[in-house]
Amino acid sequence: MSMTTEALKIDWAIMPTYNTIMSLAAGAGLLAVVIFSRDLFRFRRNNDATVSTDGWSLAFGVLGLILTTTGLHMTLTWPLAAGGFPFDNIIFGETSLGFGVPLLGAAFYLWRRGEALTSAPDPIAFAANTVRPLSLFIGGLGLSLFAIAAAGVTYQLFAAPAQEPISGAFAAYPIIEATFMSGLFALVGVGAVLFPFAIAKLRTSGAAASGLVKTIGIVWYLTGLAFLLFGAMNYFTHIGLIVNTM
Repeated sequence: MSMTTEALKIDWAIMPTYNTIMSLAAGAGLLAVVIFSRDLFRFRRNNDATVSTDGWSLAFGVLGLILTTTGLHMTLTWPLAAGGFPFDNIIFGETSLGFGVPLLGAAFYLWRRGEALTSAPDPIAFAANTVRPLSLFIGGLGLSLFAIAAAGVTYQLFAAPAQEPISGAFAAYPIIEATFMSGLFALVGVGAVLFPFAIAKLRTSGAAASGLVKTIGIVWYLTGLAFLLFGAMNYFTHIGLIVNTM
C-alpha cells in the first residue's frame, strides 16, 4: 500500500480482503448457536416442541465452511500484511478459523448423531457431556478475544481511513472505532470464557447454570447481531473504499 498526504492509494491486487463475509458469517454463527440452544432447551421443557437437527447441521456446516476456509487462508497466507496490516490477519483470520472449525464439528455431529441427541432422556445434559472436552478450547478462545480487545484499545486498531464511506467519518478519532470493535470482541470473549463453566453445571444441574446460560445467550445474541449488521454494512463501505483508493 502506498500513501501520500493528499490521497490514499491501495494496490488491491496484492491485498485481498474478505472480512466482510467473515463478519457476516461470524455474526450469523453466534446467532445460530444461541437460537439452536434455545430450541434445545424448549425441546427439553416441552415434549411437543421439535428440533430440526438436519436443518441446524446444514446451517452450522455452511457457516463453518465459510469461516474455516477464509480464516485458514488468512491465517496461513497473511494477505493483509502487504498493505501494512499484518495484525489484522491474526485478529480476523485466526478468530474466524477458531470459530469455523467447531461449527463444522457441530454440523457433522448433528448430521450423524442428531437422533441420539433428541432421543436422550435429558438432551441438554447429553449435549453438555458431548461438548465438555471442546469447551476448554472455547474458553481459551475467549481469553484470546480479551487480548485482542486490549490490543485494539491500546494501539487504537480498527480505525477506517477517511476514504471509507460512513466509518471514515471517524478517521480523525480512531479511539471510537477501536473502542466499538474491541468491545464486541470482549463481549464475545465473556460468553466464551463462561462457556466451560456453564457446560460443567449443565452436565448435572440445569438450574444451577441458568444464570450463566442467560448471560452467554445475551452477549452472543447482541454481538452476533452487531457483527451481522456491521458485516452487511461493510459491503458498501469496503466497496466504496476500493473505489476511492484504486
